[in-house]
Formats: sequence, structure tokens, C-alpha cells
Amino acid sequence: MRKFFLVPIACAGLFLSFNTIKKPTADFPIKQQTLSTKKNPQISDTLSQNTLAPFPNKKGWISLFNKKNIDDWFVKIAHHEVGENYGNTFRVEDGMVKVRYDQYGDFNDQFGHLYYKVPYSYYHLVVEYRFVGEHQKGAPDYTLRNSGVMFHSQDPRTMPKEQDWPISVEMQFLGGLGDGKPRPTGNMCSPGTNVVYQGKIAASHCLNSTSKTYHGDQWVRAELIVLGDSLITHIINGDTVLQYSKPQIGGGTANNYDPKIKIDGKLLSSGYIALQSEGQPIDFRKVELKDLSALKEKTKGK
Repeated sequence: MRKFFLVPIACAGLFLSFNTIKKPTADFPIKQQTLSTKKNPQISDTLSQNTLAPFPNKKGWISLFNKKNIDDWFVKIAHHEVGENYGNTFRVEDGMVKVRYDQYGDFNDQFGHLYYKVPYSYYHLVVEYRFVGEHQKGAPDYTLRNSGVMFHSQDPRTMPKEQDWPISVEMQFLGGLGDGKPRPTGNMCSPGTNVVYQGKIAASHCLNSTSKTYHGDQWVRAELIVLGDSLITHIINGDTVLQYSKPQIGGGTANNYDPKIKIDGKLLSSGYIALQSEGQPIDFRKVELKDLSALKEKTKGK
């Protein structure tokens, strides 16, 4: 997703426990802290009892991707009807979902998304990705080594043919450009939406995370913990890098949508999960999810 004005993230302490989690409000603003299970024993003990930790026994986890095909997914690419996988953009090879453009000519703003077949509300999502290959001819410069996973997305079947991005929230993936400049990944972008950050509606379309810069074609593990319309947490390679709350419809960036869908101010408590295509080849080798619906009552009203 395109980046306009990126807000630097000031790190401050926030202790996250799924046993006593509080819903962010004006009286409980979100604060940022990079949490590492390797650096903080107390956090490590807490995470080992909850869903932030790696899942050694896989209990409760499901794979959204069967490593064989994308039969459980919908494709929606701008300028095309839902279900048309133009140019075989999303394909399964070597047990991975690969996003490729070898059957394209000019990119022509054919931004695409691959949506899992059912929506989710409370969950922990794990995606492992790597950037590969060359940026597609004609794709916007800002999409170089840029992709992401959308969540709380509108149903792709409600998107007109010419709509570019779904009304959704994005965990944005960025790769280093080899120029020595920091380029964090695991950021937040908001096509047709807003989020509350540090106690107020975020002023910019994207928020930078506190992650390191990842160069080349290395695999990166991205985790997303979504608690309905309450707290959202981004984790990169084991470190919590961004938190915000109250995702809701609003803002700009998404274009050519059905105005009946864009009800500004409506909180987003659930929606579809989608892998992004916007001009940079990328591989996804893991898309796994753990349902956290049991936490709904614990966070209700907090």
C-alpha cells in the first residue's frame, strides 16, 4: 500500500497479557514497546502461556493455505471481476503462494488481493514471506519491495471492477532497498479506514513500525494479533513492533468503491484476510491462524 506521511513510533511500555487485556480507550491510550522473548524473561514467561509464543504443538492452529492450490481463496484484481486471476498472478508452486507478473505487459495499476474464503474477528495470524525478482514494469515506485496482508477487509464480492484496494487495514511488508536507509516492515496502512493510535485517530495513512530493515530475499515471519475492534498487535521475527486500536471505516486512499459499503465511523470487528499483489514479486510459504474467539468476552467493555 502506498505510503504518504509516516509517523515515527515512540517506544513506551505496554504490558500485553491475554488474561487481563484492556480495550484501549481515551483513558487507556496505546503505547509502543518492542518486546522480545529473548530480551525480557518476564515477557517470555507470559508469552509461553498465551498465543504470542511460537506454537510447538500446533494446538488450535489451522493452515489457511494447503500448499497445493488456492481453491479456498478468492482473487480480486483491479480492472477485473472478482474470481478472475488475471495473468495467473497468484499461483502455487513449490508449496508456496507465488505472486508473479510474467504474463503482464504494463502493470496498469492492476492491484490485486487473494482473500481467504471466510472472515475472522479474533485471531492470531502468522505469515512468512520473502521478496524475490524484479519490480514489474509500470508499477508505481512506492510498490518496490512492498506488499502486505490485509485484514478486516470488505468482502471482495462487494468490490466494483475498478476498485483498487479493499476497504481494510493492512499489515504492510517492506524490504530494504540497499541504500543504507532504514525501511521497517510490519507497518500499518489504512485504505478506506482509520485506526486509533496513541489515544487519537492516526493522522496519516501509514504508521511506521519499530522493526529492523530486512534486505534481500530472506524469509521474514510476520504475526498479527487481532482482537475484533479492540487492540491490534504487529510482530516481526518475535518482536512486537506496533500496536493500535479501534479499526474503523473512514479516510481515503481506496478508490472506486461502492459508496454503500463505506460507512465512515463504523467500527470493524471482523472481515476477510487477503495477501497483496501490487507490482513486486513475493512468495508466501506459511499462512496459519489460531482462533482467539474465547478472548471476546474478556475484552468486551474494556
